Amino acid sequence: MYHERFQGTHYEAGFRWGDGLFRKGKNLLANVPFAVTGERIRFAGACRPFYEKWYPEVLEEIRGIAKGQRTEPDRLEAVLLGMYCILPENRCSCLAFREGAHILLGRNSDFLTGTEKLSMNVVYRLNGGCASFQGNTTAFVEMEDGVNEYGFAAGLTSVYPTRRGYGLNAGMLLRYGLERCRTAEEFIKALEMLPIASCQTFTAADPTGDVAVIECGPMGIAVCRPDGEHSFAAAVNVFHLDAMKPYRVKGTDDWNAEERYRTIQSAFGRRGTENAVSFAMDVLKGTYGFLCQYDRKTGKDTVWSVVYDVGERRIWRCEGNPSRKNYKEDKRFSF
Repeated sequence: MYHERFQGTHYEAGFRWGDGLFRKGKNLLANVPFAVTGERIRFAGACRPFYEKWYPEVLEEIRGIAKGQRTEPDRLEAVLLGMYCILPENRCSCLAFREGAHILLGRNSDFLTGTEKLSMNVVYRLNGGCASFQGNTTAFVEMEDGVNEYGFAAGLTSVYPTRRGYGLNAGMLLRYGLERCRTAEEFIKALEMLPIASCQTFTAADPTGDVAVIECGPMGIAVCRPDGEHSFAAAVNVFHLDAMKPYRVKGTDDWNAEERYRTIQSAFGRRGTENAVSFAMDVLKGTYGFLCQYDRKTGKDTVWSVVYDVGERRIWRCEGNPSRKNYKEDKRFSF
């Protein structure tokens, strides 16, 4: 997993990174694991006006990266703006719960083993009133999970779309939330306002103790907030809220999504006396059943796992499959 820091304006941060890679002989487009087809180019072009209206800063960052890489911004936009919309591949699991002073969000990022070395952990401290944040991603610029300086944390799981819209995709929406929201409620309000291109879930938590799962897509949004001291939230790559169930797609390879969902549900019913952080890690590492035990020979695996305790303001990350590697506390980011 690469570790990067970004600062300055969005454009400056993008340019420094893109230029630094170029000077090391690294070409971002050469490492994209899919073809940049005409479909992707047209789709990105249709989405671009929505970014210009709602999130122009991220287009500036892409423009900076392109300048540093000595390429055209539209080539990078064709890669980034269509993610989670055209041939979505991420297969991930999220959980969140409250216990005493602990307010926890945990996430396994499941992806293709052929790209795991390209995964990034990033710290952003940008100008212009944006919240500083730490995040993890397989797609530069976009974020898949993270926490910001206010203690707002979120993680995504992609869902196979029944239909495609035009707007912001999952990774951009989560990045938007980390830069602009202080609470789970603010993030939900933002999702209700923004045009959404892809289908996904977001699991969110903040220091007030608010925990939520948001299932959303071009067709709408549904929110679940667990009640009670021992309640929890869980999300995989299938919609489970009643309002979104009509948009489930059958017959796709969702990497055992329902089995992973049942594992999380069952774990909270079988839990022993271990503390909250250890319990979250044990669930994510598969101690309570299948969650990350992929056969790497199939090209699938959990490429990182993370636990955010926004109550105690601590982060633990496992850079690899947590059933085989250990979590380490990350103290580089204060929030």
